[in-house]
Amino acid sequence: MDLETLRVADNALWEAGPPHDVFTTLRSQCPVHWSSGITQTPGDAGFWSVTRAEDVLTVSKDWQTYSSASNFLLTDEGVPLDLVKGMFIGMDPPMHDRIKALFQRAFTPKAIARHEPAIREITDRVMLSLAGREECDLVTDLAQPVVARVIGSFMGLDPEDDKPWADAINTLLGFGDPVLNPGGIDQLVMEHIPPMYEKCMKLVAARRANPTEDMMSVLVFAEIDGDMLTDLEIFAGFVLMMAAGNDSTKATYTSTMRALMEHPDQRRLLLDDLSLVPSAVEEALRMFPAFAHFRRTATKDTVLGGCPIKKGDKVAMWYPSSNRDEDRYEDPDRFDVTRNPEHQAFGAGGRHFCLGTALARLELKILVEETVKRFPQMSIAGEPSWVISQFSSQLKHLPVRLHG
Repeated sequence: MDLETLRVADNALWEAGPPHDVFTTLRSQCPVHWSSGITQTPGDAGFWSVTRAEDVLTVSKDWQTYSSASNFLLTDEGVPLDLVKGMFIGMDPPMHDRIKALFQRAFTPKAIARHEPAIREITDRVMLSLAGREECDLVTDLAQPVVARVIGSFMGLDPEDDKPWADAINTLLGFGDPVLNPGGIDQLVMEHIPPMYEKCMKLVAARRANPTEDMMSVLVFAEIDGDMLTDLEIFAGFVLMMAAGNDSTKATYTSTMRALMEHPDQRRLLLDDLSLVPSAVEEALRMFPAFAHFRRTATKDTVLGGCPIKKGDKVAMWYPSSNRDEDRYEDPDRFDVTRNPEHQAFGAGGRHFCLGTALARLELKILVEETVKRFPQMSIAGEPSWVISQFSSQLKHLPVRLHG
């Protein structure tokens, strides 16, 4: 592997998910690595890859030096910058903190625990819909409808709107995947985002006329320093909540089930003792983080891992790498449901630590627990395929036999 010419974010490395062999090499030989660009988006500047957990922690906690305000995505040729910058994860304090605070009360562990009966009911309903089937796609037939209804209920969507919004979010986050976006970025910007905005504005108008207790109403009636959010800021906040709710749990759950099917000894441990499910969830979050990176931009010249970072340089924190750091984990590529590790799947601390951790953990616990109970002999029925994305790290399809 020629580290001088290596471009970590090139699509060719990501066709089968995160390139763990590349990250293993970088952690040992060049833990802070410079890529000269991104082949599929030639307009993008080069960037630094941060691959070890300790360095990811450093970048995460120092927002004054490593800013989110330019873009939190590595490529500047993906999701439109106006939309990205309208999301609170695309802001620095103090604005980031003020907008994030609007949602925090609804996402505390205590508040989320009250939703467990409803989430179990949603999961039960979707699993019962598979009755009589021998096979299904675990991504589209089970995970997607569960997570879409859960976040849809938080946002106040009608159930019939779950699939259209999920499809739209999948297209948006899979902006570089030729199957999800055959027309490329231009088609996404011109044809997909405008209808999403129009649909969102109809929801906004409905809430302004008839306020409710859902998250959409929180956005519509939020005040920051005496000012209401603009329509674009509301849209950005809505898309952020929908994207996080649709993709994060779906991604980690399907990779978890794949790992359990590929390691039947680990599944047997869960079947024999369901109290291990929370530990299995943490191990899955470590090994299969839903988002492969977040980017920061250096606000001044600095040094990281002995490398000279210049003002304006892009810096990518790669979580599939930091979560398999040999300095943190023994035998890091081994899936071990008893490990119960700390990890960086929700970020590495600091201002941008994930708002939805309690909800994600609860959904994953319920989904994994109910799947192994109801389908203890589930097996892989065909070749899994990945979304080609350096951001949204998830399976696109996972065909399974429900009863072995």
